[in-house]
Amino acid sequence: MTATQLKPTLGTLHLWGLAVGLVISGEYFGWSYGWGTAGTLGFLVTTLMVAVMYTCFIFSFTELTTAIPNAGGPFAYSLRAFGVTGGMIAGLATLIEFVFAPPAIAMAIGAYLNVQYPSLDPKVAAIGAYIVFMTLNILGVSIAATFELVVTVLAVAELLVFMGVVAPGFSFSNFVLGGWAGSDTFSLPAISGIFAAIPFAIWFFLAIEGAAMAAEEAKDPKRTIPRAYVAGILTLVVLAIGVMIFAGGVGDWRALSNINDPLPQAMKAVVGGNSNWMHMLVWIGLFGLVASFHGIILGYSRQFFALARAGFLPASLAKLSRFQTPHRAILAGGVIGILAILSDGLVNLQGMTLTAAMITMSVFGAIVMYIVSMLSLFKLRRSEPNLERSFRAPGYPIVPGIALVLAVVCLIAMVWFNLVICGIFIGLMAVGALFCKVVRGRGAVVAVPG
Repeated sequence: MTATQLKPTLGTLHLWGLAVGLVISGEYFGWSYGWGTAGTLGFLVTTLMVAVMYTCFIFSFTELTTAIPNAGGPFAYSLRAFGVTGGMIAGLATLIEFVFAPPAIAMAIGAYLNVQYPSLDPKVAAIGAYIVFMTLNILGVSIAATFELVVTVLAVAELLVFMGVVAPGFSFSNFVLGGWAGSDTFSLPAISGIFAAIPFAIWFFLAIEGAAMAAEEAKDPKRTIPRAYVAGILTLVVLAIGVMIFAGGVGDWRALSNINDPLPQAMKAVVGGNSNWMHMLVWIGLFGLVASFHGIILGYSRQFFALARAGFLPASLAKLSRFQTPHRAILAGGVIGILAILSDGLVNLQGMTLTAAMITMSVFGAIVMYIVSMLSLFKLRRSEPNLERSFRAPGYPIVPGIALVLAVVCLIAMVWFNLVICGIFIGLMAVGALFCKVVRGRGAVVAVPG
C-alpha cells in the first residue's frame, strides 16, 4: 500500500451508516428555516419536489460510484468525462459543499448543548466539536465509520421516538394554518416562497452523495455501495416527511421557523420542558448532529485528498498519517470551518443567520456538483460505452434526466433568491480555480482515474 492509497475496510452497513449519517442532522435542524419562507404547506411542496430530485439523482449517481470507485467522488467522474475543467468545477463545488456544511452543524451542536447548559457559549461548543471529531477521523477510517454507524442508528431511533411522543399533540389544523407563505390560500407569494425555500429542503438530503468519497475504502464497492445508497435515500425520505409534518402540527409552527433546535422546542410544546422525553431528545438528538458533522469531516478530507493526489491542490494534502488517514486534509477543512464560526455576528449576508448562510452556500456547491455529475453520466454513456457498470441507472435516460432538470431548476431559483451568496460562491470558485491552475503550473501531473 502506497503513501497515497486508502485501505478498503467498509461493508454495506458501514456505508449505509455513512450515507444516512452524513445527512441526518438535516432532519434535526436547518430545514425549519424553510417554513419562514414558504409556510408549512409551501415547504411540503418544495420538499416533495426535492425528494424526487434526490431519489432520481442517487439511483443515477450510484452508476458512477460503482463504475469509478474513487475517493474524489464527483471530481473523479467529471475529470474522466470532461477533463481538467470539468473535474475542477466538480471538485471545487464539492469542496464548498462539504467545507461549509460543518460550521452550520457545529453551531447547531452548540445550540443543543446550550439548551442543557445555558452558560455554555455555543461558539465554544462548536469549536470544541471540531477538535474532537477531527481527532477521531485522524485515528482511522474503521474506527470513524463504526462510530458513525452507532450514532446514526441512535439518531434514526430518536427521530422515530420524537414522532411517537408528539403524535398525541398533533393537529392538522395547526399544520395548515397560514401554510402558504403565511397565508391560508395558494397565491403568487406562495409560489415564490416554494422556490425560495429550496436550500432548506435540500438540507434534508444534502451530502448523501458523500458516501461516494469512501468508495476506495469500501469492500466490494460494486455490491455494497448500491445497497447502501438505495436503503439510505429511502430512510431519509421517510424521516424527512415524517419529522416535518409532526413538528408542524404540535403548535404554532412560526415559533420554530428561525431557530437551530426546532425538535426540542416542538416536543416542549407537547410534554413540557422538564419531561424526561425532552431531556432524552436533546441528548440523543446530539447524535444526529454529531453523525453528520463527523461524516462530513470524513467527506471533505477525502475531497481535499483526491484533488491533491490528482495534482489540483498541493501534494502535501494527499499525505497519509500512520493511521492511513489524510490528516492534513482533515485539518485544512477544520481551519476554514472554525474561522467561519468565529465570523458569526461579524458578517451579515442578506440578513441571514450564520447557520442559514452556511446552509445556502453549501447548497450552491451541491447543486452545481449534481448538475456536473449528471452531465458526466450522460457523457460517459456515450464516450465509454464499454466501461464496466455493475449498476446501471434505472429508467435511463429519463431518471437521470429528471434529476438534471430539477437540479437546474433549483440552481436558477437559488441564484434568483440569493444573489449575494451566489456572488460569493462564484468568487470562491474563481479563486479556487486560479489556485488550482497555479498548482498545476508548477508541474503537478493530473491523474485521471482509471
